[in-house]
Amino acid sequence: MSAVESRTLRFHEVGEPLDVLRQERTQIPDPGEGRIRIRVAATGLNPADWELCRGFMPGSLPRGIGVDVAGVVDAVGGGVNDVAVGDLVFGSSDFAAQPSAGAADFAIMNGWFTVPDGLDVVRASVLPMVLQTAGWTLDLMNVRPGETVLINGAGGMVGFAAVQIALRRGARVIATAGSTFAADLEWFGALVTPYGDGMVDRVRALAGGPIDYALDTSRPNAGAIAALIEIVGDPKRVVTISNHGEARSQGARVNVDELLAAGGLPNSDFLADYAALAASGDFTIPIAHVFPLDEWQAAAELSLSGAPHGKVVLVP
Repeated sequence: MSAVESRTLRFHEVGEPLDVLRQERTQIPDPGEGRIRIRVAATGLNPADWELCRGFMPGSLPRGIGVDVAGVVDAVGGGVNDVAVGDLVFGSSDFAAQPSAGAADFAIMNGWFTVPDGLDVVRASVLPMVLQTAGWTLDLMNVRPGETVLINGAGGMVGFAAVQIALRRGARVIATAGSTFAADLEWFGALVTPYGDGMVDRVRALAGGPIDYALDTSRPNAGAIAALIEIVGDPKRVVTISNHGEARSQGARVNVDELLAAGGLPNSDFLADYAALAASGDFTIPIAHVFPLDEWQAAAELSLSGAPHGKVVLVP
């Protein structure tokens, strides 16, 4: 094995993504112990990628973006025996320990699953982070079959995934969403109502009784947590992935606080199950647009717009 030269998208200083990111060439090393290297086929972009540019989880610079990635195994490190060169995998880039990440021609991965037959690489590449965030947060909430959960912001991709996961777990789901994905969410089996004025009354009317939990996956917006507490009646039954400050000030729960307090991120093995469901058409994450790597600026602009209406993907 030997290092390979790769186009990569990375930043040398912290700041707004479009100001600090640049595409350049660098050497991607051989994979270390417990790692693999892939020839990247697709990279699903996430809000977390832009937060890395802004200083979230600070580390040595330069560093890359593109946490979610799929591609063909190019080299395997020591101790790896579940995949071989030539296998098609999806999962997480080793973004914290490498000067490059998934938005590149080659990437080092520290977590992976085989892409099942019937699932194309673009759709595989958008699964990891939305599934982890939605699944792990629903686990924190301990939603049981038959209970009613309100998912606020279900038109976003974490919320869109959470609706499907909660329904598969036997929960009754009420979702707030705009018109873009309302029909999809209703087809899954959720009761759907728009955001905006009157939401509290509309949700109560749909519920026809108590709502056990509220999961806030909406974009940061003042008043979201207060409205959900009003609906549920108990701030400890409201969990957010986004409106952290308001939640903490009002006694609601923040998923990342509890995940970090547990001393490590939970197991991700359920990603393999959901990849199989995606391959069979029983789970889906919408794709807004696929851009070539060289058009990363247009991809970033769409993702950063706040309303891409699906996942934005880069392909080398």
